[in-house]
Amino acid sequence: MDGEQGRQRPDSGKNLIKIPSYQEVFGNGAAAPSSSSTPPSYNPPLPSAAAAAAGSSSSSSFSEAFSFLKSSEFYSPPPPPLQPSTAPRPPLAGATTTPSQSKNAILVSNRQKGNPLLKHIRNARWTFADIVPDYVIGQSSCALYISLRYHLLHPDYLYYRIRELQKNFKLRVILCHIDIEDVVKPLHEVTRTSLLHDCTLLCGWSLEECGRYLETIKVFENKPADSIREHTDNDYLSRFTHALTSIRRVNRTDVITLGSSFGSLSRIMDASMEELARCPGIGERKVKRLHDTFHEPFKRVTPRPNLVVPDTPDREKASGQPSSTNDGTPEKPGTSKNKKGPDVKSALTAAFAKYSEKIRSQGHEAAHEGGEGPSSSTMEGDKTKQLD
Repeated sequence: MDGEQGRQRPDSGKNLIKIPSYQEVFGNGAAAPSSSSTPPSYNPPLPSAAAAAAGSSSSSSFSEAFSFLKSSEFYSPPPPPLQPSTAPRPPLAGATTTPSQSKNAILVSNRQKGNPLLKHIRNARWTFADIVPDYVIGQSSCALYISLRYHLLHPDYLYYRIRELQKNFKLRVILCHIDIEDVVKPLHEVTRTSLLHDCTLLCGWSLEECGRYLETIKVFENKPADSIREHTDNDYLSRFTHALTSIRRVNRTDVITLGSSFGSLSRIMDASMEELARCPGIGERKVKRLHDTFHEPFKRVTPRPNLVVPDTPDREKASGQPSSTNDGTPEKPGTSKNKKGPDVKSALTAAFAKYSEKIRSQGHEAAHEGGEGPSSSTMEGDKTKQLD
């Protein structure tokens, strides 16, 4: 057994890796000059063929070492490098140059460098670009920034900036920062300029609010308007609740009470005020509003005022008799004032009476001037009778 173990020890030593000592790695003054000049290697000894290949690869370059791969069937030549295109790219809307910026970022003009508003744009990316407006917040939307304090110093600045935009953008926002106390006159001027040039005015009382406006417009750039509309379910109860709560002072609890008492909306519409008042929790004001909502006409018709023609005493003066009523009795002088004006026939009669009085007066004047007798006056009287 001892002999067999002795025979197996040399065989087990072949698989062990020898770890060099400190003196062998760094050398020692007492060591031999041959050992210091040739330090031991960490790598195990290579075969003769491998050692020859390693020596040759150290002297040759990388391409020469792997040149044999080009002749193999697995090699394919690399694609040729892309040539830079000489044709100019189409410029962005409102931009003098074409900045290679992301579409999801707010483009900020170089004029806005140093504006403290940029520190408050946190929920959207932004980058500087050479553009005409102050901010490009979409493919067809832009924004111009102005503060009321700056507007007081340069009243014509906003007008010239809007004129530079021309018609390149569909949505043009005027972002106005209100940073003064007396805002009536300058804000009126900014509002007037915005309306005359078809711009949208947004007023912010702080830089945080102005930055929030820019972020919101950028975030909702490609989203439909349904995201800000009220969503109503299509079931009957939801539509029933939505219809009744649109009436003032009627809440959801009242809707449940009315629905359980009457059963349907048509019965509620046909119910009287007494029947509505029997429902618990429905007071007098709610009953009146419900009844008026369902029974008042949609369009209120206002009656046209009748044309009142005042009575004129010219005909009475011409005939010498007081006016009479329909039954032939003479009318009292005081009752004509309280009575409403007659129709078109009486108005024409009054007009003819005025005309006859005018002709009679002209006839008397002509008789006095020409010295005519009573025959001329009788002729004029006959004419007036014929006109009457």
